[in-house]
Amino acid sequence: MQRSKHAMRLLDSPLPELLEEARALCREGHGTLVTYSPKVFIPLTVLCRDVCHYCTFAKPPSKGERAFMTPEEVVEMARAGAAAGCHEALFTLGDKPEKRYRVAREELEALGHETTLSYLRECAERVLEETGLLPHLNPGVMTADDLRALREVSVSMGIMLETVSDRLSERGGAHFGSPDKHPSVRLETLRLAGELAVPFTSGILIGIGETRDERLDALFALRDLHEEYGHLQEIIIQNFRAKPDTRMADHSEPTQADLLWTAAVARIILGPDTNIQAPPNLSYEGFPELLDAGINDWGGVSPVTIDHVNPEAPWPDLDRLREATESKGLSLAARLPVYPEYIADPVRWLDSSLRAPTLQRADADGLGREEHWASGDPNVPPPPRDLARLGAHAPDAAHAPDAAVRDALAAAREQKELDEEQIVALLGARGDNFSAGARAADDLRREVNGDTVSYVVTRNINYTNVCYFKCGFCAFSKGKLAENLRGPAYVVPIPEIVRRAREAWDRGGVEVCLQGGIHPGFTGDHYLEIVTAIKNELPDLHVHAFSALEVFQGAATLGISLDDYVGRLRAAGLSSLPGTAAEILDDEIRATLCPDKVSTDQWLSVHDAAHRGGLHSTTTIMFGSIETTKSWARHLVRLREQQQRSGGFTEFVPLPFVHMEAPMFLKGAARKGPTFREAVLIHAVARLALHPHITNIQASWVKLGVAGAQACLQAGANDLGGTLMNESISRAAGATHGQEMPPEGMEEMIGAIGRPSRQRTTLYGEPNPEHSKLSYNASPLVEPNNPGVNDAAIARPTRLIRPGVDLLAPEDYAADKSLTTA
Repeated sequence: MQRSKHAMRLLDSPLPELLEEARALCREGHGTLVTYSPKVFIPLTVLCRDVCHYCTFAKPPSKGERAFMTPEEVVEMARAGAAAGCHEALFTLGDKPEKRYRVAREELEALGHETTLSYLRECAERVLEETGLLPHLNPGVMTADDLRALREVSVSMGIMLETVSDRLSERGGAHFGSPDKHPSVRLETLRLAGELAVPFTSGILIGIGETRDERLDALFALRDLHEEYGHLQEIIIQNFRAKPDTRMADHSEPTQADLLWTAAVARIILGPDTNIQAPPNLSYEGFPELLDAGINDWGGVSPVTIDHVNPEAPWPDLDRLREATESKGLSLAARLPVYPEYIADPVRWLDSSLRAPTLQRADADGLGREEHWASGDPNVPPPPRDLARLGAHAPDAAHAPDAAVRDALAAAREQKELDEEQIVALLGARGDNFSAGARAADDLRREVNGDTVSYVVTRNINYTNVCYFKCGFCAFSKGKLAENLRGPAYVVPIPEIVRRAREAWDRGGVEVCLQGGIHPGFTGDHYLEIVTAIKNELPDLHVHAFSALEVFQGAATLGISLDDYVGRLRAAGLSSLPGTAAEILDDEIRATLCPDKVSTDQWLSVHDAAHRGGLHSTTTIMFGSIETTKSWARHLVRLREQQQRSGGFTEFVPLPFVHMEAPMFLKGAARKGPTFREAVLIHAVARLALHPHITNIQASWVKLGVAGAQACLQAGANDLGGTLMNESISRAAGATHGQEMPPEGMEEMIGAIGRPSRQRTTLYGEPNPEHSKLSYNASPLVEPNNPGVNDAAIARPTRLIRPGVDLLAPEDYAADKSLTTA
């Protein structure tokens, strides 16, 4: 009865009212985001045992023509799609042609298969392995065994329900003579797919003789299936187009108003969160109107192949699609053939062999990467479209299309504290929303910092790469418990550390930054000895040293409190702490990313102790590996809250994940780092979310490259960090932007975007001008000496900290045997 009343309302309501309701629901569920799938269309076979009276895709065998594409033809077509930037390999084919045509059976036998679906599996597997494209399969009606077999080689599958009208399978109907088009058969395939957790596409075909009541029945049937299994990742509303040389060539086509009505009622029935798609090419020049009916997806669009099902209707090119989408105040984004909500739960929805290739094509929102740019790689420049969106010509905050982005930017402008939800909205901005966010951040940067870009002449000294922690992202550390990748294990002797510090000072440096792995043979005394030795030699050199993990471990090995250990470090001459080892301050992510490292609260407690002890410190985020924008937002909120308590943070430094040699990436468990858009946004949103508490935002040239750092300087960043002189950690992960950016290079980089520059001290003061002169035209560095160590030296134990250990009193440490190794 309730469904009947609902249907009655939908049938009787004026179209404008339905469109308005559908648009509101779509905005509720999807904001201003509209997606499409860049795909290559692979028609594996056009033979089909069914004879749908509107179809020109399925054809009977022709003499001299193959029944199936060869594996080589399939792979060649997929390679063309991969080269054009596609993510999806769409396999479309006729239903079980071997049951009708001898030529199909014979050709399958020659190919080593009994069934079309078995051959489909082989071809999908080859495409995945040889091109990296993600297969989406539309093979028609399937059994549970078919679905299980194909699930192992595809990220998603689909079958159009088309209709629930049995009338259309009777004589004179569009589906007469097509046994696989009986609604009950197709509904059973849909049900089985739900039971087997296959991300599935379905939809209805309108205008083939069904009534509007029957369309509603079909949509309700799809809703019921999705409510039970949650597997219908998208619903397609497709309009019939009459084609010559078919039995329905003279059949009337649905009007545009009829298509809009159907799309709107689909959104109303299926709700705000469902993905609803309508093919743009089947509405010709009127396709932008479909956005008024509550759709949020354009489906697959191919830059290399035609729509073999509707060859008379070419897809709009991507620029036209983007223009039409943005004309409605919406943003266009590429997606994968499996939607983000399914990627977010890969254990349930994806075969284990498909999780890595899917993850590596995804961005932080689970959508498709739209460029080849990667942090640490100088060979691929930032995408021109994103660069063009930066600058004073970008739309201001008031003109951001998305209401959530617009409201967050308005709150930031009024210096209201952004909450996690608002930060997430800004971090997901695309199109004009991205431009507006970057401009708002840069306007705030100009107000707070002016136009001058600062940098510090510093030297990085990574004093050991031996580490007993197992951070999945780290390609730097070496040792029995580390992922052993590149280069031998080493420990730099203290005299060599002092020599490097002296060399940095003589080249105009004002700071040395010291960090290393957590060597099992080091105690807190070793860190004190390093600082003491440097300050005895160079009392005016700023020692910026030791991550929260090193400080935490140092205190634990000596059995003293953090406050006491920080006091000893400061007395020895430590001047400030770097903000590394933060990674992502979200323990849900840390449990996978760095499970044996300090927790979020422990990381914050070290910096709290440092600030209370009179030391400043920096903050970082390592982003783009496994986490989502929600984790980035939580990270920013935790930093802001800590700064409000202790006030000692001097800057925020986003560090994009460099994937090339990272163990977790090589194992298929991480993305390829952030996209360029994400890298720019984290700087911009940090400026807005951390204001007025942390006012310096730094861009890492060693990870972003020159062009990337310049972009971030136009999106809220005001600092370029250090000249470095030496850099090991990013290089070990595969970054190749260099180890040193001398002052001449820094100032050229800054001047190229029309901004003045200045050298600074670690704490953003002015360095001695005479000393700074030494930094220009500095002599080459002496080759560093990194003495290797053997396994016995690595294994020599001291007191180790365990995962999650709380800060204990000295007597508790003495009694806690789990803190030591045998």
